[in-house]
Amino acid sequence: MSETLTRPDTTLATLERTAPTVVKLGGSCLDALADTWWDDLARHGHEQPLVLVHGWSKPLKRLHPRYSEPSAVLRDRYGNQSRWTTPEVIADIKTVSAGMAEDVFARLERRGIAAERLLGSEGLVFAGEGERWWWRDKQLVELENLVGPITAVDPTALKNTQPGHAYLVTPLARNAVGQEVNTDADRAAAALAGATGARDLVLVTDVAHLLIDGEPVREITAEAAAAFRDKGATGGMRKKLRAAGEALERGVERVVIGSAPVSDLLAGRTGTVITRS
Repeated sequence: MSETLTRPDTTLATLERTAPTVVKLGGSCLDALADTWWDDLARHGHEQPLVLVHGWSKPLKRLHPRYSEPSAVLRDRYGNQSRWTTPEVIADIKTVSAGMAEDVFARLERRGIAAERLLGSEGLVFAGEGERWWWRDKQLVELENLVGPITAVDPTALKNTQPGHAYLVTPLARNAVGQEVNTDADRAAAALAGATGARDLVLVTDVAHLLIDGEPVREITAEAAAAFRDKGATGGMRKKLRAAGEALERGVERVVIGSAPVSDLLAGRTGTVITRS
């Protein structure tokens, strides 16, 4: 069962008017998005508020070779993977995200969309206690890792969810003892979508569809997606399917995964649509 997320008291009419479309931009694909992709996003943003959540995997690897080494990734006793995050890694994430924000802002603002950056740790995203036991050098050892599961989102930090405006969220969080921690960007996007009343969550990645047995899947239910996640999915797709399930549990109507323009994904012309039933 997913954690309960906070949402301010509001009327249904207000939610319908201001609820954003939440788009997660994969760090591995951001450089490959063409001008026409940004044109399409801006058209959508003039009609609907945007909350963009970015990853940082590729920019972080470019920052320093150590982030490409296997030792940068830990696996816990349950099989979940996490980037080994220290205070220095948090600082590097902020460095690369600031550079990414400049690029995204320039692309949006010349298309008439005002953009604002917000760190999740600035009163928006809150995390619980992280796993402390990790496999390293084939041994299960206790390690300090500044990573934690999302426990709450306070969407009142997003003060201007209006058409023509976009927030770019860096998915860091603040834990119960005040530490700044790393969170999974897909799951952060899911939590934000649920807490803001978003109808749609779009996970933009470098693959066109979810593949099952080598075949592209155009539409799938949350139940079937969860079954595949636990038995067949690997790597990043496994996390995306987990995030999709969490978003749907939190009230999002549909989650779309793909590499196409947002309007094409939302119209079901391409990508994989995941629905509650």
